[in-house]
Amino acid sequence: MTTATHHYEHLLADEYTWMLGGDITSHVETQAALLRGLGVLPDGPAGDTAVDLGCGPGAQSLALAALGFRSVTAVDTSRRLLDELASYAGAPSPIRPVHADLRTALPQLAAPATLAAVVCMGDTLTHLPATTDVVALLSDVRDALAPGGHLVITYRDLTGPLTGTDRFLPVRSDENQILTCFLEYTDEDTVTVHDLLHTRIDGAWSLRAGSYPKLRLSAEWLAGQCRAANLDVVHDATGPRGLRVLHARRS
Repeated sequence: MTTATHHYEHLLADEYTWMLGGDITSHVETQAALLRGLGVLPDGPAGDTAVDLGCGPGAQSLALAALGFRSVTAVDTSRRLLDELASYAGAPSPIRPVHADLRTALPQLAAPATLAAVVCMGDTLTHLPATTDVVALLSDVRDALAPGGHLVITYRDLTGPLTGTDRFLPVRSDENQILTCFLEYTDEDTVTVHDLLHTRIDGAWSLRAGSYPKLRLSAEWLAGQCRAANLDVVHDATGPRGLRVLHARRS
């Protein structure tokens, strides 16, 4: 087992857009609709500057730009995914890709009380090493947001363990690739994710596999930590693809 950063860089980064369905444009439209529905728009007193933590290939960053945010800083630990985002964004673009650790990025990238929005979507938050990192990140978000600024998190609540064959989750497949995920419940705080990627090359199937730990964050706990950080939770419900959607604002 390795870290989530190493796992994505060496197994999943090249397949990430394929995992999402292969159509980045459609995914951008979906994310823009979600953010628009939550009211995350650059038309209030908080301004028009946003940060996308764990941007991946950039669906959320591109959605923020499409919604009118004039400055979007896209942060990820994978240079491959940042390069992919840059290719989609083109030039000139309001999106600035930054290779950085999510746990330390915000204080370095934004002065206090200057951001209109921070998003951390696509289950990124559960990739942090420990729950203490989540608490520290929420504190950094609170400090970076301007009054009225938005925080949007999407993640999977893995606190209810699956059993038996329900632990085997098909991610995506086509005629040349099959990605299957297996969950192993390690302890109360962590689930070990095993990814099995079968690829057909010249008619023969090969297997690449890897594992990494993922945090088990309950909806009640995360909403409580937002409130403890003086962020007002205005929406907290299950959304598309089974992801929990949490929307909070700095009062």
